[in-house]
Order: sequence, then structure tokens, then C-alpha cells
Amino acid sequence: MRNYLSSGFLYQVAALLLSVALAHTVFAAWIRPGAEAVLAERALLLAQPDAPAPGRSLLVTLKDYEQEACFILLLWAMAIMGQKARAAARGRRILQQNLVRVAEGMSVLPEDAREFARPIQALPAPLRALLPPRALLTALQRFAATRNVQDVSEAVRGVCEAEADRLDSELSMVRYIAWAIPSIGFIGTVRGIGAALGQAHEAVRGDIAGVTANLGVAFNSTFVALVLSILLMFLMHQLQLVQERLVLDTQGYADENLLRHMQVR
Repeated sequence: MRNYLSSGFLYQVAALLLSVALAHTVFAAWIRPGAEAVLAERALLLAQPDAPAPGRSLLVTLKDYEQEACFILLLWAMAIMGQKARAAARGRRILQQNLVRVAEGMSVLPEDAREFARPIQALPAPLRALLPPRALLTALQRFAATRNVQDVSEAVRGVCEAEADRLDSELSMVRYIAWAIPSIGFIGTVRGIGAALGQAHEAVRGDIAGVTANLGVAFNSTFVALVLSILLMFLMHQLQLVQERLVLDTQGYADENLLRHMQVR
């Protein structure tokens, strides 16, 4: 468990650093230079008489630092969820294997539990740590110890419920990020509105360029943050659905392929 926690922490730190590097590279090399070019083109266009109103630009919408921070957090959360999704996919694949070789009509007695547990114990450690092998191994060990099928069923249910609680708790960082992204957007809103109010004296003299630019910062940061938050919440709920299905399918697999064959003389 200590190795698992340390490896999970190191993965999250590495994912955060990679997200910062990737997002900053894209913003510095493409988004901000492109936004400056668009703004310069707009200034030239507006200097002409009877110039049409310029349209919205995605680069201008994304150019500020609050949007970059939101994208960093989104990439970080997606990396964390990708790790959880791969673990769930491995558990799903191992359910397709014949972990307990119990033929139809065969009975599993308490004396046979060790024999049926050997193929599971022979699995590599990363696969043996997944939920389906752990649930089946717990069932066989409990059956050999108690010789009670009801106790075995409760043990499998307890393992699955504990796994569901663990998976839910491990998404706490993703939930924090889903809360932090809109908060960063609101910080950009406050920053933009404050800067716009600081240039109100220029607007009184008829120069509203600075006020409109800062109001654009305010609204763009909130817009981008809310869109990314909606996307992140959708991905998180899809991941939770996959994990919950894995837990339910594991319990059903144990009932169908092992528990119904258990008998006590």
C-alpha cells in the first residue's frame, strides 16, 4: 500500500509538471503570438473609416493567463483520470479470463478451495492486485476457513464495497480541480473588471479601448473556465460509471462462476 501511494503521488506530480510544460509551450508558441497578430490586425482595420465590426477570435479568447491555468488543470485531471480508466480497463479485461476453472455442474468444496486459488495466486502481482482476482481469492480463502457460503457472499460484497469507496475517494483530487477551474475563471473576471474600473477616467474622456479590452479579459476567462469545467465533469462522470460497472460486474462474476458452485457436505 505504501508503494502504491508513493507511485500514485509521483505519477500525479509528473502529470502536473508535464501539463504545465505542454500548456505553456502551446500558449507561448502559438496562442499568444496569434492573438497579438489578430489584435494588431483589428487595430489597423478599426483605424479605417466605415470599417466593419471585427468578429470574435478563439486565440484572443484563450490568450490570458487564467485560461492557461485552466487548461493546465484540465490536462492534469485528464492524466489522473486516464490512469484510473486504464486500471478499470485492465480489470474489465481480466474478467474475460477463466480465473476459476469450474465446469458447469461441478461442485466446489472447502477442501478444494486451495486448488482453485492457485491459478489466481500465480498471476503477476499487478494483475493480482486488481479487484476481480482479489474478490475471488478472498472468497476461496473465506470458504476454506468458515465452510459457509453465506460468509463467502458477504466477504465478496465487502471487498467490492471497499473497492467502490476507495475508487470514489481517489477522485477527490479531480473533484478539487473541477471546483478550482471555475474559481480561476472568476479570478480572471475580478482582475479584468478591476483593471477596467482603473481605466474609467479614460472612458470618461472618450477612450474606451482599455476598458473594453479589460472587460474582454473578464468575460473570456469566465467563459473558458465554465466550458472546461463542463467538459471535465462529463469525463469524470463517465469514469465513475466505468468504475461502478466494474465493481458490479465483479460481484456478478463471482456469484455466477464461483459462489453458485460452492457446496458443503
